[in-house]
Amino acid sequence: MTDFSGEFKVKDHFSIEKAETRHSGNLSKEEGLLMLEAEKKKLRKLQEKLYADGSQSLLVVLQAMDAAGKDSLIEHVFGGVNPQGCHVTSFKTPSEKEYSQDFLWRHYVALPQKGMIGIFNRSHYESVLVCKVHPEYNLKEKVWKSVKDFDQEFWDKRYESIRNFEKHLCQNGTTIIKIFLHISEKEQKERLIDRIDETDKNWKFSLSDLPERALFPEYMKCYEKAINETSKSEARWHVIPADQKWFARLSAIQIINETLEKMNLQFPEVSDEEKQKLQEAKKQLESE
Repeated sequence: MTDFSGEFKVKDHFSIEKAETRHSGNLSKEEGLLMLEAEKKKLRKLQEKLYADGSQSLLVVLQAMDAAGKDSLIEHVFGGVNPQGCHVTSFKTPSEKEYSQDFLWRHYVALPQKGMIGIFNRSHYESVLVCKVHPEYNLKEKVWKSVKDFDQEFWDKRYESIRNFEKHLCQNGTTIIKIFLHISEKEQKERLIDRIDETDKNWKFSLSDLPERALFPEYMKCYEKAINETSKSEARWHVIPADQKWFARLSAIQIINETLEKMNLQFPEVSDEEKQKLQEAKKQLESE
């Protein structure tokens, strides 16, 4: 099997313990890299058609633990597309202005317009991931008075808000691809050590990565819950094994290409009258 576009889609109950972090699809790395290059050429053509069609947009949501390879995936998967038709938004800690709005506001304003591919590097899911591991962060929204307010009903409403948000987008011309890059604790450890050992990667390492790494099991519980609550027909999750970056990139681009192919995109048709005007314009140019 060399098409992994449907292999990691979450359709039924998802178990984080049973999900693979290492998978190669019986391919060598060299074979995978060749396939990736072919898929990148296909993506460029599909993106051109999406841009020309102008009636729909694609939103790619990327979530992962630190060092799972989100940034490099964006570079290697989307590096060949026309930058005019693609925009990346990396969501950091909300600003004071963003905290003064509802938790989805900053994601609404970053959505791709028709004809565009939008990439969320982290996303609205941080509100049910990092904010669930650290519920005190929610107090900055100034709506709640105590962490005791963040009970099961609170989280259920957050999941409901996310489901409604995504359903609304899908009903209004935006197709959503949600990808969780699933990395093992062991592989994350090795990559964090690499960031320390390799001078040109030192800037990627933050001392804050260590206390967050200690919460790895807690984050996995939050991911499992969020994925089960929000992997609906409008916007399914794809949980991609990420211990091998080349395979994660190949799987992701295949998912993206298959999705674009299913969007029934069309280049604008030129009427007979317009074709005649084009020929007249050609004659005028040739006579100069």
